[in-house]
This record gives sequence, structure tokens and C-alpha cells, in this order.
Amino acid sequence: MIIGYVLTNAVYAFTFGQYLGNLLDLNSWFPRASAVAIIALFIALNLKGVAEASGVEIFLVWFKLVVLAGLSAWGLSYWDIPMLSQGVSVPDAGLAAALFGAAAVFMAYEGFQLLTYDYNDIEAPKKTLPRAVLSAIITVILVYILVTLGTAMLIGADEIVKHEEVALAIAGEKAFGITGLVVVTIAAAFSTGSAINATLFATARLAHKVAEAHELPAAFSHTNSEGIPDRAVIWLGSIAALLAAIGNLTSLVEAASLAFLFTFTVVCGLAFKQKAGSRWITGFGALSASAASIALIVQLTQTDLSALLFLTALIAVSVFGRPAILRYLKNSRF
Repeated sequence: MIIGYVLTNAVYAFTFGQYLGNLLDLNSWFPRASAVAIIALFIALNLKGVAEASGVEIFLVWFKLVVLAGLSAWGLSYWDIPMLSQGVSVPDAGLAAALFGAAAVFMAYEGFQLLTYDYNDIEAPKKTLPRAVLSAIITVILVYILVTLGTAMLIGADEIVKHEEVALAIAGEKAFGITGLVVVTIAAAFSTGSAINATLFATARLAHKVAEAHELPAAFSHTNSEGIPDRAVIWLGSIAALLAAIGNLTSLVEAASLAFLFTFTVVCGLAFKQKAGSRWITGFGALSASAASIALIVQLTQTDLSALLFLTALIAVSVFGRPAILRYLKNSRF
């Protein structure tokens, strides 16, 4: 799970840099530098104990939704089905292609499980949490579909593929000129910045808890005078910044998606075995996550074997090498 979070933060930072570079027309070294800089900023903020105020976060969410809704509505008003496949070949369209696509972008649904970490702080969690999570997932699915269709209507499938990192900005410029470009870029900056901060905050505290259970090096359990797991923040943020600086969008997204699919397959399988909750739901979750994992692995073997090997090595070390690593770390100063 922590591996997935780090990869996800790398995706957020990479995307932030690409949108900013596109706006300023600086598309060589600048996006990578911006990606590193935004993570460095949130590392510093987290070390000082600066958390997002709920009011500010609510404003940011509504701002993003209004921008996306406006862009989608404008695009859908130009409804033209051929734009969905303009300039691209889709010989494998069908259920199998949908499964591959869903697996590849599964990372987009990362974040909902973060709410479960606050289970004890939620009022009437058994009633509130399922409703909040399921309604949020349904809303996000609808938003993704509408944004994708609206963007395709504005710029066509070929432009989405060509400008995969900044497709929404291109669509915003197409719809509303320079104003649209700026507004969509600001929304993207808010979205990615907020996500980086929230994910780094939650992941560092997760690593801290795991370290206290002696499942990670003791360094991750260290806290500063503000009670912040400072070394966890620095290490996890730095790794994400490095990946954002050297990786590409497709590899990072697919690797993060596979990490989460692997994790949710295990979690649903355990829930099914231990009869936690409805077995038909947990069983379906385990089977569907397994199918998506296999589909993504097949795709990666054909398109990005290096990303697959890298992630497989990380997971293998995490699962099988942990006891030996912990014994070594226990006897070392680290």
C-alpha cells in the first residue's frame, strides 16, 4: 500500500509539472523541476504540522468540480460520436479492452480507502462510512465519464492521446481560449497539490504506525517536536520526487494501479476467508481485482516490461524479504 501511495504521489507531481510547463510554454526541464519543487514544498509544510483546513479543502473540491462540469457540459454540447475515435485505431474495442483500460487507470480510484484510517474519528462510522465511500465512488465514476466524453468532443481522441499529460488544458483552451487554459491549469494545480499534501500526510502516518509495529525500520517511527513523523515524510516524499523526475506518466500510473490492485486482491481475499462483511461482495472484489491484475500484468509484459519488473521486485522484497530485512535493520544503526 505504501509503495502504491509513493507511486501515486509521483503521478500527481509529474502531472502538476506538466500542466504548469504547458501554461508557461516551458516543456523541457521545467516540468520535472516543478514536480520536484511541489513535493519539496509539501514536505516542508508537513514537517511544520501545517494541515489543510476543512473549509479550504471543501472550496478546492467545489472549484474543481465546477470547472470540470463546465468543461464537460461545453464539450457535450458539441456531441459528435466520430470524435471518440478520431485519428486513432481501436481494433481491440470491446469488453477485453475495457478490462485492460480499467486496470491501467485503477490508480484513479486510490484515496477512498484513506477514509477508513479515520474510522474511530467518524460519527456513526458503520452507517456513515459505507454511504460516504460508495456515493463518492459513484460520483467520481460519473465525473470521469462526463469529463472524458466532453474532452473528446472538444479536441478528439487523437489529441487526447497526443497530449495525455495535459489533455484537459488543451480542451479548456479549445473551448474558452487563454482563459480556459488558465482556469483549467489552476484547477489542475489545486487538484494535484491537494492530493500530494493529503497523500503524503496519510502515508507518513501509516508508515509511522507500521514502524511502531516493527514492520518497517525504526527510523519511520521517529517524530519531531510537533509530533510529525518527520523521517517518514522526508523519505517517502523524496522517493516520490525522484520517481516524478525520472519516470513517465504511463509507467507511473500503471505501476501504481498494479500495486493497488495487488493490495486490494489480498485484502478482499482475507475478508472473504474470514467472513468479514458480505462474502459475495468480498469474493467478487477478490476475483475482479485478480482479473484486473492479470490483465494489467499481461499488458505490461507487452508494453512496459521494465515497470512490471521494477514493481514486482518491490512487492517481492516487501512480502518475502521482510523478515531478513528487519533482522538486518534491527542490528544496524538505521
